[in-house]
Amino acid sequence: MAAEAAVAGTSSGGEKQWKWRIRKRVWDMMEAEGIARNPRPVHHRIPNFEGAASAADALGKLEVFEKAKCVKVNPDSPQKQVRFLTLTGGKMLLTPQPRLRTGFFSVLEPQLLPVGSVLEACTSVGAAKYGKPIDLDEKIIVDLLVIGSVAVDRNTGPRLGKGEGFAELEYGMLRYMGAISDSTMVVTTVHDKQLVDDIPVEKLLVHDVPVDIVCTPTQVIFTNTAIPKPQGIYWEKLSPEKLGQIRILRELKRRIEKETGAKLPCGPSEKLPPTAKRGRR
Repeated sequence: MAAEAAVAGTSSGGEKQWKWRIRKRVWDMMEAEGIARNPRPVHHRIPNFEGAASAADALGKLEVFEKAKCVKVNPDSPQKQVRFLTLTGGKMLLTPQPRLRTGFFSVLEPQLLPVGSVLEACTSVGAAKYGKPIDLDEKIIVDLLVIGSVAVDRNTGPRLGKGEGFAELEYGMLRYMGAISDSTMVVTTVHDKQLVDDIPVEKLLVHDVPVDIVCTPTQVIFTNTAIPKPQGIYWEKLSPEKLGQIRILRELKRRIEKETGAKLPCGPSEKLPPTAKRGRR
């Protein structure tokens, strides 16, 4: 109970406690039922799961994936096979630096990778080693977004990440760059038991990113979500603590303020959630 209270209290004012209750329930269930895979424990991570490769293979058969020339994939363990399929399929892979603290995005082009390096390039360390760092001025079009999830509602399309908000910030910055639009499909891969039916759409925030397609080891779900996709960075929601974590976000803020001559708003202070120790992905 004390641990649950500590997790629930990680957001300012406790207004997001319902999200932490769902996350903890899913993380606990995955560990208890033997679904979780390394890195362990899965708490405070995008959880790796039994059958992650099968879910990725289902994603790889989607028409939207087959037609894509550039795919943005999160750097977490359960999506490693998606990154592998992207590179071996001759597609450009866009992947963020972990937690955006060391940089922004790395672009990997399969034809430029050394022979035998694809598996390493699918890890966060390998992506940084072989990828080309890009900045906010990069002219790039992303055809498909693959995003990690702790839980996702198959009926209406909302998803919960691990609570750090980086997927939403990455989405907002890609919108600012003109790399994606409302029509860019968002896909996630999860275990079937990560599907939930109690994410209240009316409590979602304006920056929460919904998913269009969910791939599990056993099924492909088209959510037909009606939830609006974020249009950029919502500065009034961004805490000073989060802004202080991310250099590229501070750079973007300075750029916009210089261009507009107006100071951007700042969100309320928050206690940042705990983070899991990262290793090779």
